[in-house]
Amino acid sequence: MNSFIIEYMNIGIGLIVLIELGFMMLFFRQFSRDKSPLTLCMLMVAIGLFLDAFLIALGSINPDGMTESISKVRFIAHGMLIPLMFPICGYTLELKKRPMQILWIATIILMVVGTAQGFAVKLEPETLGKTYRYVTSDLTPIWAEKVRRLLSFGTVLPVIGSGIWVWIKKKKPNFFLAGFFMFVFSAIGPATGNFELIFFFSMIGEILLCLFMYRSLRTRG
Repeated sequence: MNSFIIEYMNIGIGLIVLIELGFMMLFFRQFSRDKSPLTLCMLMVAIGLFLDAFLIALGSINPDGMTESISKVRFIAHGMLIPLMFPICGYTLELKKRPMQILWIATIILMVVGTAQGFAVKLEPETLGKTYRYVTSDLTPIWAEKVRRLLSFGTVLPVIGSGIWVWIKKKKPNFFLAGFFMFVFSAIGPATGNFELIFFFSMIGEILLCLFMYRSLRTRG
């Protein structure tokens, strides 16, 4: 099974790019209608996820054209946009004005630190089957690696927690499912010993994250 996934993973990533492009367009269309800050935050997160998948797919198609500088865009976008999951939780929980202001201040600080992390990481090329991408190397500063991991895994738990609250209060499980599936697919790689496939399983989780965030947006819960 492992060898099969690796062999056809580049095709799977291409499909993920198309799906994430579709979600990006859905969030954009929704934002053009409601002008909601919640929708805008979801749109920006979708853009970040799309960029990540697109650059990996592009590197697999044209490895010679993919450089460390271009690949850093993935890490910069991730660090800048993924912290928006926190205000997404805040808007979903319908926090009052003052708590949202505090949450936004914390988010902006995280976005600045996350962006700095994106510039600071040191990358090296990695080939897995027909998939070619740049990954963090041992030369990456420790603080940058810790920030990267915090943003990768630390933003899922607030989504799950907020989702549980919404499920209990509004009887709508979509926001919980967004975080739950992201967590599950992020854990499949380590749980099965397929550490080299963590990024691919996480990309599948990101599709489900977008799906259930969009459903949550449309049903407000």
